[in-house]
Amino acid sequence: MSSNFTLPTEQVELPSKGLLYPKDSPLAEGKIEMKYMTAKEEDILTNQNYIQKGIVVDKLLESLIVSKVNFNDILIGDKDALLIASRILGYGKDYEFNYAGEKINVDLTKLTNKELDEKLVKDRKNEFTYKLPNTDNTITFKLMTQQDEKNIQRELEGLKKVSPSNSAELSTRMKYMIISINENNERPVVREFVDKAFLAKDARAFREYYASIVPGINTTISHEFEDGVEEDLTIPINANFLWPDFGV
Repeated sequence: MSSNFTLPTEQVELPSKGLLYPKDSPLAEGKIEMKYMTAKEEDILTNQNYIQKGIVVDKLLESLIVSKVNFNDILIGDKDALLIASRILGYGKDYEFNYAGEKINVDLTKLTNKELDEKLVKDRKNEFTYKLPNTDNTITFKLMTQQDEKNIQRELEGLKKVSPSNSAELSTRMKYMIISINENNERPVVREFVDKAFLAKDARAFREYYASIVPGINTTISHEFEDGVEEDLTIPINANFLWPDFGV
C-alpha cells in the first residue's frame, strides 16, 4: 500500500550566490531546496554515534537537502546558511538562549546573509589573491568547502595520534586554504612556507582578510538589556540550537 504523503520544501538562498560553483552544478543556481524536518531527522539528532564522531550536523543536512548536489562541494559559508535554515524548518523561527542571566529571544528569519562580493570572482573560480603586508609574497587561496573541512579534520586527528599535545589547527587550516605562493602551487612548497616562512603578523592579516570576504550568515545581533545597556551578541550554535528540548 503506497502513501501520498508529501513534505513541504523551501528554497534556501546561498550566501555565495552560487558564484563559485561550476555552471553545470545545481549549486550554481545560488539556492538549495530543503525539506521540513521530520521524526526521522530527530533520530539523527539523537544518534549517539553521530554525536561522538562530530558528524551529526552533516548527517542532518544531507537528510534535509532535496536538491541533487554533492554535499562535499558546498562552501562552509553556504553550509552555515543551511544550518540556520534547518533549525527554522525543524522547530520554527524563534530561538531562545541565556546570556548574562537574561533570556534572549531571536527571530532567525531576521538573520541576513553576508554575501560574496561578485567583483572578487573571476570565471567562477574559487581563487583569490592577497599580497602579504609585511613581505613581498603574494598568495593565492580558496574558500573552504565541506570536503576541505573533512580533510583538515582527518589530518588533525592523524597529528594527534602522533603527538597528543600537538595543536596545529591554524597552520594546518592555512595549508589547505593556500593554493600557491608567488604562483608556485607545489604542495610541499606551500606547506614549507606556512611552517617556516609565514610571519605571524602576515598570517593574522591573511586570516582577517579571509574573514572579511568569506560568505556566510550574520549571527551577530544587537540586544538591549534590562538596565538599558546595548551590546552586540553572537548567537550560540550549540546542542540547544538544533534540539530545543536538549537536556529536558
